[in-house]
Amino acid sequence: MPEAASRDAHAANRMSDAPPVRDSRPAAQGSVLAFDFGERYVGVAVGDTVTGIAHPLETIDAEASAPRFAAIARLVAEWQPVLLVVGLPLSLDGEEHELTRRARRFARQVEGRFGLPVAFADERLSSADAEARLREAGRGGRRNKDLVHPVAAQIILQAYFDDLRAA
Repeated sequence: MPEAASRDAHAANRMSDAPPVRDSRPAAQGSVLAFDFGERYVGVAVGDTVTGIAHPLETIDAEASAPRFAAIARLVAEWQPVLLVVGLPLSLDGEEHELTRRARRFARQVEGRFGLPVAFADERLSSADAEARLREAGRGGRRNKDLVHPVAAQIILQAYFDDLRAA
């Protein structure tokens, strides 16, 4: 199977195991922000429920909560999303671990702070997939490491949109 088709099939399979914080269908049409959660870096992507197309946006570089949530507040004000999607890091066998618990906590915090519904999307291998895509585009390596996080968020959000379309 070609690599791109394999990635697409994998992305579709990832979504079925990820439980939502709430019903994962957006209540309204509009923009959606997605987050590839990490302890220091949070990749952000944006998409629209009408087109179902995700785009990488930026990396938030902040370990502390205050600057992290200030950056998210700026993005929420700018994009006015109807839904937030948080990547749920699971082990390859689908088991939860410490980073999974932290991502769930992050999801509860953004839901509470911004009053927006939050859905989870399985993010297994999204960073590796992002690195491979960047290499294929000639943007791999350390010099472009800052691009991995928003591209991983794009992969997470696109998988979410694709799963909605398939349902």
